[in-house]
Amino acid sequence: MTGFAVPALVAVAAAAALWTLPRWLPPAVIAARQWVFARVNGTEGIAVPGPLVGAEHFERVYAHPAADGRSRGAGLSDLFWYWLAPGPHMHQEHLEPGERYRTVARTTRRVLALSHERSTELAGAAARRQLDRLPADQVSLVRLRDMMQPVWAEVYYEMVFGEPCPPQARALIVANADDVVTALKCCGLRHMDRRDQLTRYLRARIDAGTAPVVLPEPFTAQESAWWMQGAFFNTAVVQMSEAMAHLLLAIAQHPPTQLALRRALDGPAADADRLLDRVIDETMRVHPLFGVAHRITSAPIEVTADLTLPAGSVLLFNYLAFQRTGPAADDDFDPDRWLRLSRREAHFIPFGIAANRACPARGVAPVMMRAVTREVLRRYALVSSVRHDRSLPSRGPCYLVPAGPPTDAGTGTGTGSAADAVTAGAAPGRLRLWLMRTGDRWADAGRSLVQLVLGTVMVLHARRLRLCADHFEQAGPSTMSTEVPRN
Repeated sequence: MTGFAVPALVAVAAAAALWTLPRWLPPAVIAARQWVFARVNGTEGIAVPGPLVGAEHFERVYAHPAADGRSRGAGLSDLFWYWLAPGPHMHQEHLEPGERYRTVARTTRRVLALSHERSTELAGAAARRQLDRLPADQVSLVRLRDMMQPVWAEVYYEMVFGEPCPPQARALIVANADDVVTALKCCGLRHMDRRDQLTRYLRARIDAGTAPVVLPEPFTAQESAWWMQGAFFNTAVVQMSEAMAHLLLAIAQHPPTQLALRRALDGPAADADRLLDRVIDETMRVHPLFGVAHRITSAPIEVTADLTLPAGSVLLFNYLAFQRTGPAADDDFDPDRWLRLSRREAHFIPFGIAANRACPARGVAPVMMRAVTREVLRRYALVSSVRHDRSLPSRGPCYLVPAGPPTDAGTGTGTGSAADAVTAGAAPGRLRLWLMRTGDRWADAGRSLVQLVLGTVMVLHARRLRLCADHFEQAGPSTMSTEVPRN
């Protein structure tokens, strides 16, 4: 080999590595993040489903009365409490079983106890107000999660306070929710000042007697503020914004589904609702909102004659892994599968297990999602060529194209120019969609490095603060203490 050949080969190899970097770097960085998390937090936990507890036992173990511990006794809890601060000890998902939890859950259900008609009205009106802020006669490039956050901020504010959401409150709620979800995805650090502004606003409303629903005694006003913030203006806003981003992005990337929906919206409402429900279910099957839920066993759980999980075990229930078992184990987006398959057969648990604190909004969430989807599709066709995964750290880039009447041409299956078929307007062409897809791939590569660095910083910080561990050490057996670090 000549002296010139070696440098040439090195240059070719370097160029190939650089060109393919968006393909191999993000998975490599994810593996590095998992290694860091394990090194800092340990390898605590039993994966379900996993080598020890198979998918056939998932629902029974999850529903077992002894799988009821929420935070106490799990090192992972320090990290979740860190991300959910301030007041993570008042977050409904992380309250230990007992009278305090039952009181909080009962009060949450009071807020969520809306009729389908009222749920539809609230969500539809909030969606219309948000869409009115966008240009009606030109193509807009949006981030779907960002577009949806003000919608759910207004919806849940009105549910909690019984009045329209003022701009100041909407801005505080959006800033809080965005900071929480950005930190959870390790795309940014926590900013407690943004979160504390919302806490102070809620506390002022409670002190002024203008909050219609608060926790009863012996809960304090501060605990009520933390409960509101965690349940409604953190989890509810974040999860509904994420759910809508996944739903609208899935519609954008499946033109036949989009065309069928737009046609259905011109027909009987019941038919449109049934189709929307199938599309929502399929989106949540392919892209479940919940990743891994951890539970701590309060007593032994007998799984089989040869396997008993001892008390104090940390069980890691993996929603995506479970939904990838059974007859709906594929990644194909096929809403019509729900015409021939039941949820139970499909190992489908979009809102958790009813016997173990299922999502309290499971009754109103699909109704509201239908209402918002209707409003969006009546105004815009959706087009996107970005990568769509469960985490969606990109926040869902998407073109909104002023919608014309549906046509027969919408039979494409990809994310290219077939999307032109769903609108009579000037949809983005092949070049713009290629640039969107390429830009997203490179942004994902850079973002993965940011996630590695910031994720490591936050994991180390959470371990040093020990918010959960210190709380239970201070509280003792009663777990009633409210002297918890706010951060």
